[in-house]
Amino acid sequence: MQEAKKVRLLIVDDAQEAREFLCTLLEMNGYVCVPAAGAAEARDLLQQQVFELALCDVNLPGESGLSLVRAILAKHPDTATIMVTAMDDQRIADVALEQGAYGYVIKPFEPNEILISVANALRRRKLEQENRANRERLEQVVLARTAELRETIVRLEQTERALRQAQEEAIQRLVMAAEFREKGSPSHIQRMSRYCALMASRLGWANERCELIRLASTMHDIGKIGTPDEIVFKPDGFTPEESRVMQQHTEIGRRLLSGSAELLKVASTIAWTHHERFDGSGYPRGLVGETIPLEGRIAAIADAFDAITTRRVYKQALPVEQAVDVMRLGRGRHFDAQLLSLFLDSIDQVHAIQRQYPDPERKAAS
Repeated sequence: MQEAKKVRLLIVDDAQEAREFLCTLLEMNGYVCVPAAGAAEARDLLQQQVFELALCDVNLPGESGLSLVRAILAKHPDTATIMVTAMDDQRIADVALEQGAYGYVIKPFEPNEILISVANALRRRKLEQENRANRERLEQVVLARTAELRETIVRLEQTERALRQAQEEAIQRLVMAAEFREKGSPSHIQRMSRYCALMASRLGWANERCELIRLASTMHDIGKIGTPDEIVFKPDGFTPEESRVMQQHTEIGRRLLSGSAELLKVASTIAWTHHERFDGSGYPRGLVGETIPLEGRIAAIADAFDAITTRRVYKQALPVEQAVDVMRLGRGRHFDAQLLSLFLDSIDQVHAIQRQYPDPERKAAS
């Protein structure tokens, strides 16, 4: 009974005989009992001491036992309560139990009935405290794990951004090397790739997919690395044989970019198909209509428009208004008609991209 002696009980009853009987009975069974003749005295004792359980009569002077039980549950939630009363009223019993009382014992009672009710109430109180403590520990663990998970996600996102940035920088350097070899402007790559992303966005693609086609399309002419200098740098038209050699850059690009990564797959597709024409007159395979991959059809429009509006050593740049007219002539022949309409309907965004990524001579002139 050493553990039971530590349990403090508050006995609240306005009848002295009842208080003394309960205190004697419970102290004989190892409990420490403190009597109170009314609710006010009980409240004072609860402020001064910690009680594991309070036995309360229903009828108390000045305040009902039910009111006292509500106050105990609100201000001292670790204190269990049992109603001990001569009122055999089911409605009062239901109210007491609904409010949180652990038991309702009717006088006169057998001593064992009180002892069993007290033991059960204390056992229930202990289980509830353990459950609450377990929940709190679990909540703390969840909070800690959640914080760790958030930190891990942030680190992963930072790492992923750094990897993407490094990947893009490596790709841009490779692409710029090819552009400089051709004496082209690196701004062409920036504009063309963003035109592709713009059309993808207008098609309703997810941001991640739009970013994928933007990055993949920067490599559309990478195959020109394998084209002889005398053809790449030729300022005027090609002979049929030279045209055939130049056209091989699409096949070279496909082979260079072949791989299992999604970025390389899309880049390879674009490199291979961005010179196909909707009517089947393009190269390298003469694909027709929607047999040309969608990424290739998008890149064909973006590449052609930027080529028309960009000055090269062998031609002058056309103003946007004239370039739009030229592009319209290719509707359904060179270009997918629906995609072309989508692009031309976005001409304001196209202008914004041109302003953001001008050729060096344009930027210097402005």
